[in-house]
Amino acid sequence: MGTHTANSKTSGRAATLVRQRIESGGERLWRLDDFGDLPFLAVAQALSRLARAKEVERLSKGLYYRGRETSFGRSRPNPAAIRTLAAKQATVFPSGIAAANLLGFTTQNPRRAEVATSAQSLPRKLMGDDTVIHTRRPAAWAGLSQADAAFLDFMRHSGRTSELSPQETVKRTLKLCAEKGRFERLLSVAPSEPPRVRAMLGAIGETLGKSPKALKALRASLNPFSKFDFGLLFPLACAHQWQAKEQRRA
Repeated sequence: MGTHTANSKTSGRAATLVRQRIESGGERLWRLDDFGDLPFLAVAQALSRLARAKEVERLSKGLYYRGRETSFGRSRPNPAAIRTLAAKQATVFPSGIAAANLLGFTTQNPRRAEVATSAQSLPRKLMGDDTVIHTRRPAAWAGLSQADAAFLDFMRHSGRTSELSPQETVKRTLKLCAEKGRFERLLSVAPSEPPRVRAMLGAIGETLGKSPKALKALRASLNPFSKFDFGLLFPLACAHQWQAKEQRRA
C-alpha cells in the first residue's frame, strides 16, 4: 500500500510538472524526450490526459503540439519544423521537382511537398495532408546523402523533372556523376534500383569512361531483350548500348 501511495504521489508530481512546463512554454512542439528527467509512464499518461482535454494536440506517437488562439482560430504547427522531426524518425529525401531543384535541373519549387523514404510509412500529420509521400524506397537509401538519393529519384523519373533541354539535362547529369566518388556510391546501391535506373547508370558510366569491369555486374543484371525509357536522358552517348528505347518522333 505504501509503495502504491508513493508511486501515485510521484505520478501526480510528474503530471503537475508536465502541465506547468507546457503552459509556460507557449506555442511549440513537445516530445516525450523533452521530459527525460521525469518518469516515462507518468509523462505519457499526463500528455494523453492533456490531449483528451484539448490542451495539446497529439500529432503522432510521442509528439504533441501546444497551440495558441489567433484571430483566425487555433494556430497550427510549423510544417518545416514537424517535417524536421519526421526526418529524425525516418530518413526522408526530396523527391520529384524538389529533387530536381536540389540538383540544379530546375529553379521551380513544387506546389506540394514531395518526399521519398525507405520507411514503410510516415506520419501524415507530421508531413502534412497535401504532401506526396513515396514510401518503401530501398533500405540502401538510408545510407545516402540527400543529393545522391535525389539523383536516384531523378533517374526514377527518367529526368523528366528537369526544365533543361535534353542535351543540357545530359550535360548536367554527367557533371554531377563525374564528381568525386558519386558514381561509385550510386553503383554500390544500383542492385536495389529498378532495371531502367540500372540501365541509365550503365550508360552514364560508359559515357564517363568507367572501366568495363566496374560495369559488368550492372550489365549482367539487365534482361538483354528489354528496352528502357530513358526520358530526357536519351541523348546519352551510350544510351543505345544500354538498351534505351527509341524515341518516338512527333
